[in-house]
Amino acid sequence: MEGPLAGIRVLEVANWLAAPAGCALLADAGADVVKVETPDGEPYRGYRGGAGVELPYNPFFELDNRGKRAITLNLENPAARDVIYRLIDKSDVFVTNLLAKRRERYGLTYEDLKVHRPDLIFVSVTGYGSWGPDRDRAGYDYAAFWARSGIMGLLGEPESPPPPQRPGMGDHTTALAVAGAVSLALFNRERTGNGEQIDVSLNNTGMWVLAIDVQTALTTGREPERLSRRDVPNPIWNSYQTGDGRWIQLVMLVADVYWPKVCRAIGRPDLEKDPHFESMAKRMEYREELIALLDETFAERTLAEWTAALDGEGCIWAPAQTIGETIEHPQTIAREAFAEIDHPTHGLIRLVDSPVKFAAERVGARGAAPELGQHTEEVLLEAGYSWEEIAQLRDSGVL
Repeated sequence: MEGPLAGIRVLEVANWLAAPAGCALLADAGADVVKVETPDGEPYRGYRGGAGVELPYNPFFELDNRGKRAITLNLENPAARDVIYRLIDKSDVFVTNLLAKRRERYGLTYEDLKVHRPDLIFVSVTGYGSWGPDRDRAGYDYAAFWARSGIMGLLGEPESPPPPQRPGMGDHTTALAVAGAVSLALFNRERTGNGEQIDVSLNNTGMWVLAIDVQTALTTGREPERLSRRDVPNPIWNSYQTGDGRWIQLVMLVADVYWPKVCRAIGRPDLEKDPHFESMAKRMEYREELIALLDETFAERTLAEWTAALDGEGCIWAPAQTIGETIEHPQTIAREAFAEIDHPTHGLIRLVDSPVKFAAERVGARGAAPELGQHTEEVLLEAGYSWEEIAQLRDSGVL
């Protein structure tokens, strides 16, 4: 299969989101990803939440497991580890989100597996990492990424409850780290011949996303505070509501350069030299007054009117779009952000494609998610099992 990772075999023993989504990105790049599930199937197959509508199939599982092959294996059966070890012989990368204590119980630690493949790249993806007091603490991204990292506590107006994240935000962010780390390790193995043990956590990813605030606290020893939009230091780096109830985000970081443009865009050139607003220092001093003025001004016209005015002056800004607007935006379409997959059961479906665009190599969704156990016999035959051995494994409850 073409792609920058063509010829690379990835064995995935993981469920739910972050690790499987990372492996989906590897499959997008041409890797042969074999997903190992329990005979009952992983819980994500049955997930139907988050959409608020009746769904004809599970698009979320399709999204994060597209282009993979799937086998079933009962890890609670001691004989299953021998199957894993034979599969590891033919795998370049092993990715798991099993907590450390479960990896030890199933014989799936890095030390266990590298005996069978010394140059193996081993990746664990957990809530809090594989060492430390929370190494065996379960944590979805709402907990480890959003709440424990500090993101949740810093967002929202100071007097309001902190907001929840949207489904999978931390998982899909962490998936990018998984794909990047595997690529780095493969490149290093190409140069040195050495395998690697990689540890990725949702919590560390959250701290990286919040790194500006975390770094400020590291440097100053002070706790960052939730900031009201009515009190931001730079009023033209702020959100405002338009007359038709839409929100826009101004992002003029180099404030003194863009202040004249904003004044012209809002039809108030007189404000440019106003003694209260003529410099960044003055606008910061009188920020509450200026934000109130801009609130009143932006409420006078519609989003469409402000789009023309702000773009006309070259301001840096964006509307708070709906998802529907994002999907249909000409820039989204031009970037080919979605892949069309001919699904064997559901017909033509669209999936969010890889965010990475290559000019020469093919990187993107390549096929539907596998059915439960769809490739069990195929993969085991490739690993050297005979049909008789496969039947014995099935009869003994390993498969």
